[in-house]
Amino acid sequence: MPAFRPLPPGSTIGILGGGQLGRMTALAAARLGYPCIVYAPDDHPVAAQVCAGHVRGAYEDGEALARFAAQVDVVTYEFENVPEGAVLECEKLKPVRPGVKPIHFAQHRLREKDFLRKLGIGTADYQPIRSEADIAAATALPGILKTCTEGYDGKGQARVADRAELSAAWARLGRRECILEAMVDFDCEVSAIVARGLDGATRCFPIGINGHRDGILRTTTVPSGLPATTLATAERFGVDLAQGLDLVGLVALEMFVTKDGRVLANEMAPRPHNSGHWTMDACATSQFEQLVRAICGLPLGSVEVLAPSRMENLIGDEADDWQRYLAEPTARLHLYGKAEARPGRKMGHVTYVLPGVLPAARPDASGPSTT
Repeated sequence: MPAFRPLPPGSTIGILGGGQLGRMTALAAARLGYPCIVYAPDDHPVAAQVCAGHVRGAYEDGEALARFAAQVDVVTYEFENVPEGAVLECEKLKPVRPGVKPIHFAQHRLREKDFLRKLGIGTADYQPIRSEADIAAATALPGILKTCTEGYDGKGQARVADRAELSAAWARLGRRECILEAMVDFDCEVSAIVARGLDGATRCFPIGINGHRDGILRTTTVPSGLPATTLATAERFGVDLAQGLDLVGLVALEMFVTKDGRVLANEMAPRPHNSGHWTMDACATSQFEQLVRAICGLPLGSVEVLAPSRMENLIGDEADDWQRYLAEPTARLHLYGKAEARPGRKMGHVTYVLPGVLPAARPDASGPSTT
């Protein structure tokens, strides 16, 4: 008999964060009979459009967090930059799955890389940049200088060829604590998305191959077409990470596949991930349903691929072409309910699902990432 009691349908899930990942989690939860309440500082978060309730408050507002936690049976988060203090406040009243440990590492790139190495997961060479002395001793060149905290979709980072460029880039980034990661001669980038349940069981979704442009994920294709040994290594790294984090929920690990066949971890996110959106239309269980299953103590679902697919993000005004996507029989359109399109803003995604063949990828959206 399990040492825990699954939360039955009708129990309420609390979601810290009000973005599109929370929105899609709430939709998956509703299908299984779980209402959701979202906590976010915004007046009108897109997740709240499909939730049973919305508690508005700052992540530092202990009273509002307590009011939120009192209304739910379990808490999760939809982005990894929720302050640790907010999670701890919620944990005083209700279980938070995943808890503090995953975001402690995910919020700080140097801590993250050290943790991955400790688990035996390969990474590119890296070193901390905290001072001019660190710059003078830098050897991970050419490389990518990244702020240790914040920054996403290519923000908070710069490519540097030598120490002079490194010094100038560090100054532009405000002389903050940074990490210098050596450039990797890679063939492609892949993602492993792993669920881990309350009973410790794990399940990894099939590995997808990613394409980036301007530092933003543009496409994920499944099957990846990569060698079985490469896929096995990527899956093993993802499972090792989930277990090492003592995670209950979902974690995504983005990795480089080098031209000589190695697999090197880039970064992790302890939540549903953009590269897993294809699962909503082409997998037996979506990543969002899998998250709900994990945090509620339900059996994890099948990760069988139902059909080959390619997910494309809709950035900025690309979502204005919604009529064309709706007219395409192989396309499955998902819009996030955002009122204003801005350059670089993810407005939705479309997944092409085809039996046996894939539509040709856009030439400017299929290349690997730049870091």
